[in-house]
Amino acid sequence: MKLKTSSLVSIFICVLLLVILVQQPAMAYVGPGTSIAAIGALLAIIVGVIAALFGFLWYPLKRLLKKRQQAASVNAKEREEEKV
Repeated sequence: MKLKTSSLVSIFICVLLLVILVQQPAMAYVGPGTSIAAIGALLAIIVGVIAALFGFLWYPLKRLLKKRQQAASVNAKEREEEKV
């Protein structure tokens, strides 16, 4: 018996709706220390992502701009020497 993709999708959606709609209380307590640790971890993840983007994007761009600036200054010096 082979199931079609549409029937698999409909079964998945039904199971997902059952899991979402039929909830049981967790009977759990999150203390203030745990919530502060969770907030700290979230902030650390955000700062880590920003630092990674900064490292992977800004430094190569900075290096590229520096090379362009050096090349432009060398070209300008060569033009001045040709005029003299």
